[in-house]
Amino acid sequence: MLFLKHINKKAKSETDTGLSTVSSLVGGRMLNRDGSPNLQVKGMRFFERLNIYHALLSMPLWRFLLIVVIFFIVINVLFAGVYLWIGLEHLGGIETHSANEKFGEAFFFSAQTFTTVGYGRISPVGFMASFVASLEALCGLLSFAIATGLMYGRFARPKAYIQYSAHALFAPFKDGVALMMRLVPYTKNYLVNAEARFTISMKVFEEGVVKTRFFSAALDINKASTLMSNWTLVHPINHDSPLYGLKKEDIEAAETELLVFLEGFDESFSSTVVTRTSYTYREFVYGAKFKPMYHPSEDGNSTILYLDKLDDYEPATFNIQFV
Repeated sequence: MLFLKHINKKAKSETDTGLSTVSSLVGGRMLNRDGSPNLQVKGMRFFERLNIYHALLSMPLWRFLLIVVIFFIVINVLFAGVYLWIGLEHLGGIETHSANEKFGEAFFFSAQTFTTVGYGRISPVGFMASFVASLEALCGLLSFAIATGLMYGRFARPKAYIQYSAHALFAPFKDGVALMMRLVPYTKNYLVNAEARFTISMKVFEEGVVKTRFFSAALDINKASTLMSNWTLVHPINHDSPLYGLKKEDIEAAETELLVFLEGFDESFSSTVVTRTSYTYREFVYGAKFKPMYHPSEDGNSTILYLDKLDDYEPATFNIQFV
């Protein structure tokens, strides 16, 4: 275990991270690679803390569409059962004989009523059938209004379309060493006035117990007027760095984690977007540098950016003894 006294005294400690410093109460990394907190929430009933609107907005698109399809099928099955219970003689225009055909006619009449399509071949006869059909049409209008709002909210919700490199590298930098990672926007939602920040967490032995300490890690360049291409964020390991004087074994013993925060203004959304990720000591690579991601086009009139080369790196030699 790394002792606190071995940490660079000039390193700036952070106390406003909002994350726990009691190491014995925290398991695993602070942030997942997708930027979400590495938390399992318990102690309250599921439906008490369920935020349906937020869940439907933030879940993956395939899951959202699956829920919409399942809801559509289930509610039409329920209304088809109601029509069968009332009696198909109250639905004019049905020409069926078998039980399966009767259910099919009731189901598709329900689907037509729910979507207000109403082809006209089948129509309700009598008060009960007309009342149920009216109620279903109302449910259909409300459901489609909600689904339309959710679809718009999902597509219009501001999001930073940023991809991060799979590893953070300890690479040569200005006759020294620096901790680097790379990011790139992968759509045309380019950011302006982008600002990045590094925070390094380490588990250290202090006052007889293991605690988690957070340190600010200054970047060589932390602002970009326009973020259109890849950006390599560089933390020089100098006399002010919390990693200064540490070896690979020390970094691993402290279970070091690099927290990355990026904020910028997206002109497409006219809104500020925020994204984050983290790298644990298992995702560090020592003695490597990133390969270029872009080069001029054949005619020399433009630049070609290869997104699939975001994680490409090659071995590099330190000019000083580090690992």
